[in-house]
Amino acid sequence: MPQNFFIEVNCQQKQHDGERICGDVFLSQRVSGENRTIIVLSDGMGHGVKANVLATLTATMALNFTREHKEINKIADIIMNTLPVCSVRQMSYSTFTIIDIEHNGETRILEYDNPECLILRGKEKLEVGWQCVILQSETNAGKELRFCTFTPQREDRIIAWSDGITQSGMGSKDNPFGWGLDRAQEFAIRLVTNEHNISARKLSAKLVNMGYVNDNFHPKDDISTATIYFREPRKLLICTGPPFDKENDAKLAYEFKNFNGKRVLCGATTGDIISRELGIEIMDSFEFTDPDLPPISHMEGVDLVTEGILTLGKATEILSKHTENSTLGNGPADLIVKLILESDHIDFIVGTGINIAHQDPSLPVELEIRRTVVRRMIQILEDKFLKEVTLTLL
Repeated sequence: MPQNFFIEVNCQQKQHDGERICGDVFLSQRVSGENRTIIVLSDGMGHGVKANVLATLTATMALNFTREHKEINKIADIIMNTLPVCSVRQMSYSTFTIIDIEHNGETRILEYDNPECLILRGKEKLEVGWQCVILQSETNAGKELRFCTFTPQREDRIIAWSDGITQSGMGSKDNPFGWGLDRAQEFAIRLVTNEHNISARKLSAKLVNMGYVNDNFHPKDDISTATIYFREPRKLLICTGPPFDKENDAKLAYEFKNFNGKRVLCGATTGDIISRELGIEIMDSFEFTDPDLPPISHMEGVDLVTEGILTLGKATEILSKHTENSTLGNGPADLIVKLILESDHIDFIVGTGINIAHQDPSLPVELEIRRTVVRRMIQILEDKFLKEVTLTLL
């Protein structure tokens, strides 16, 4: 059965008070050609750089071994045997949660010592029948892991967290023994009940912020929450460049007009084609919100109209450097990035006609041709942001 939902993945974190690096590590990857998404959250022993090294090693191994379809016992054994031994505690220790999603089938979750994942079906907790896996190898005999499988449906969510969430507030008057898994789960369910379409990013952020508040804004541990949300995809169309054959101008206009989602036009020639074919006037703006770029224009029924290759090039640079802590401005490239980050499936229609302006030898050497810029942007969107992208050349 073909996948009929988008998988939104997001992780929010706050590091231990006084540390500049988080001891929890989150990794995610779409496995090309297999229709799989793998998510790993690992918590290294302690905090700071040492914890981050342990967690990074654990998360990287977990991701690679899961991608290779290794058995869960084998994955756990290799990870535990490979981790370096702490010189103080004389033990190697790093927890992990591995979530392996087959887009058209089952989802498998393997956990070692992280708080139990919360799986929601709508507003209700989904009981999936966790199994206890006990390792039998000589080195790790008796160590216990949790494992479950289920087939996700639209509006399902998976929430994975480190113990910085469940132990937040420990020793305080309100939470002498920590917030606890039950109350963390109740809070998450209440958030989803109050806002049924809350994004993965927003849900993760609210849970982490609550842990932060529980610790009186001075976290006593690294705090992490990763949320996976199976939902209706939000779509965006970006059209740039004139078609190679002018006879395809009408086809471009038809695709643009009938697209079910938000729409962006990049390029004066592209805007002129859509304006002419659909009979919609373009209204120019003279408000310069970015000194490097021409101002945006306006067209009825279009979410954004910008200049072409320079704006796309800058948007690509912004995306390549973007982090959860980045702040976006109001320039044309920033507005494109905002629309992209709010979308799940981005369709590019790229005209392959030659724009004479871009053949001017006096233009900067780094000015790449349109298709190269778009392909670089697509690679960033797929690899870094796990967006679903299609490219059509006209």
